[in-house]
Amino acid sequence: MKHCDKAELLTTAIDLFSGCGGLSLGLRQAGYDVVAAVEVDAKAQETYRLNHPDVKLCSTDIRELDPSQLREELGLRVGELTLLAGCPPCQGFSRLRTRNKVASIDDPRNNLVLEFQRFAEAFRPQNVLLENVPSLQTDARFLAFVSKLEGMGYKCLVKVIDAADYGVPQRRKRLIMLASLMGTPVLPEPVAERCTVRMALRGVVEPGDIDDPLHSVPENRSDAVRRIIELIPKDGGSRRDLPESLVLECHKKSSGFSDVYGRMAWDKVAPTITSGCHNPSKGRFLHPEANRTITLREAALLQGFPPDYQFVVGHGKESIALMIGNALPPPLIAAHAGSFISKVL
Repeated sequence: MKHCDKAELLTTAIDLFSGCGGLSLGLRQAGYDVVAAVEVDAKAQETYRLNHPDVKLCSTDIRELDPSQLREELGLRVGELTLLAGCPPCQGFSRLRTRNKVASIDDPRNNLVLEFQRFAEAFRPQNVLLENVPSLQTDARFLAFVSKLEGMGYKCLVKVIDAADYGVPQRRKRLIMLASLMGTPVLPEPVAERCTVRMALRGVVEPGDIDDPLHSVPENRSDAVRRIIELIPKDGGSRRDLPESLVLECHKKSSGFSDVYGRMAWDKVAPTITSGCHNPSKGRFLHPEANRTITLREAALLQGFPPDYQFVVGHGKESIALMIGNALPPPLIAAHAGSFISKVL
């Protein structure tokens, strides 16, 4: 394949561990031409292709992919790629998993940071962006990756930030690593006003009143659970507001996880959208006003996806919720990836 000319190289990007495409969408919103993505999960691949049909998607385990061969297939020389970006799955470092520190350290998914490093060495991109859970910042593998980049001449910035400061309508603490050969990275300025639940869901009608299958996936709740939901006060109420007779036995035995069976508040950011976002027992995922959990469409909107982003309803509620909960919020990526472009141009 012939090599790209200089004009075509100004804002090229590759998305590693692409999932359903939130990172790629953020890159494109920032002005990048996403030339390739890597994803191993079949359902995520199908969703990605629906929304990014023009991107070369490597549907394989990244550990089996030769980065030098991919670079040649893309017609890129070493150093020509503008940005290498990704979020290597590191569930072993999630807040819950780190309560069992041995399991966290030994979780094989954490070694995928080394695959990110392998691609960085093969492409030597002008810039690198890695997003992940905050606790990754103390892991020896991640620290070794940062040290490797610095040894290659990159200036690195590692910070834990809140996605709500960058236009995402939810509180979401994340680790951001920015590395550049073009100078010392600088975090973008936070937004002047955070996007609230009300702002994110403005204009969203009730399920069934619009032709959007993702918004109309039905709930299956027992009468007892429905009764509990009805009694949670509107606009930010919680299970602590319930009469003693309706408090579940498991909640009487534990004072933790106070957000479960809680409602979102209209004029605050949402809680972190997780793979349990369709289940009231998994967090503060009740609609601020309606007697139901948020729909999968509403969850996607609170992750920063546009209302026309496509998901395959046939994949099932659990699979779609997992994709949405694991996605990188596009506004967060657009802000941080965009911070490199002025240096490139």
